[in-house]
Amino acid sequence: MRRCRALLISAPASNQGKTTITAGIAYSHKRRGQKVRVFKTGPDFLDPMILERASGNPVYQLDLWMNGEDDCRQLLYEAACQSDLILVEGVMGLFDGKPSSADLAECFGIPVVVVIDAGSMAQTFAAVGQGMASFRPSLPFAGVLANNVASERHAKMIEEVIPNTANFLGTVFRNNEIAFPSRHLGLVQAGEIADIDQRLIKAANAMESTTIGDVLQDVDFHPGPNPAPESLLDGVTIAVAKDAAFSFLYEANLRLLQNMGARISFFSPLQDKRLPKTDSVYLPGGYPELYLDQLENNLDMKNSLHEHYQAGKSIYAECGGMLYLLESLKDKNGKEAKMAGLLPGKAVMQPRLASLGYQSAELPNGTLRGHTFHYSSIDVNLEPICFGKRLYDASPGEPIYRSKGLFASYLHLYFPSNPTAIAPVFNS
Repeated sequence: MRRCRALLISAPASNQGKTTITAGIAYSHKRRGQKVRVFKTGPDFLDPMILERASGNPVYQLDLWMNGEDDCRQLLYEAACQSDLILVEGVMGLFDGKPSSADLAECFGIPVVVVIDAGSMAQTFAAVGQGMASFRPSLPFAGVLANNVASERHAKMIEEVIPNTANFLGTVFRNNEIAFPSRHLGLVQAGEIADIDQRLIKAANAMESTTIGDVLQDVDFHPGPNPAPESLLDGVTIAVAKDAAFSFLYEANLRLLQNMGARISFFSPLQDKRLPKTDSVYLPGGYPELYLDQLENNLDMKNSLHEHYQAGKSIYAECGGMLYLLESLKDKNGKEAKMAGLLPGKAVMQPRLASLGYQSAELPNGTLRGHTFHYSSIDVNLEPICFGKRLYDASPGEPIYRSKGLFASYLHLYFPSNPTAIAPVFNS
């Protein structure tokens, strides 16, 4: 058992400022010389990029369904052994989903701070805050924070009526120089925000004007079952795409591949002319639709992928990585570009969300858990080997394709959910 201060930052809904507040707290403590570990609740790729920049440490996902309780427990225990402070950013609203951020907080005894966007309310803030505080009496509730407050007068209107039982922690005033920009899949990637450090400094300053520090308390973290993974990928080199177009990577996936014996090397489909010397290729999701010209014009890289594929070597592609392997991709403005052409089909970006939710994939060597989240649709002239299984209904999930050593799907799979099921995908 290890003790470490910890806090879970949640909200009544999405778009309340959770990431900004979490990043501000993390940066505030990091610049004091403390080691901060941040986790993100749920299957998110974009928020962790900003939280990693704020904390200076890799950010892992905590999800009671996708990870499982044992994996979450072990990740928190490892962080507690190495850190002065653990922060967990929630997902959606505090009680949304099964399991929810509240379930996670209660499972591990982590105190909860609720961030409420007060921009369109005044005294009603008190009702929302009190409701969040009292809705689940068993929840370790630490307090509420008012975000996006317009003025000192606005702040006073909130403070005058909020009950002590909600434990009001202060206000963060409206400031466009703190909030992080967003696009269709969520926040803009940290590497694309030119003034991210300035925003983090201002967010940290804002947090230091609140009393959040007063509710930080030690939490006891216990190790989970942590069997060493089998050496199923000894001697296997995996080339992982990582650049502005392909960046949706779970740190836990990379760590597991390495723990199973794989050697990881990174490459850029945008910039590099050839694949590095490798046995397998991992093409994660991202934003290929934003880089159509570069991807289309990098003929050398596409030829290198064809050589790899024709040699019967393995390629694992998910979501944006799969779109890159199709014959063409059209963006939301109607611009179309030729992609790698390893999968017979095309993709078109849609104006609205096309699919969202948890799904599992029943592969020949076992079942993996993950999720899907995309704005594109595909037309592929290839029979799927199977379909994802949705968590909440029985309709077919995402199609999963296999061609020679190529494995492709919209699904973002969490490899530690079943190491023995994912290893053969990279070892064909």
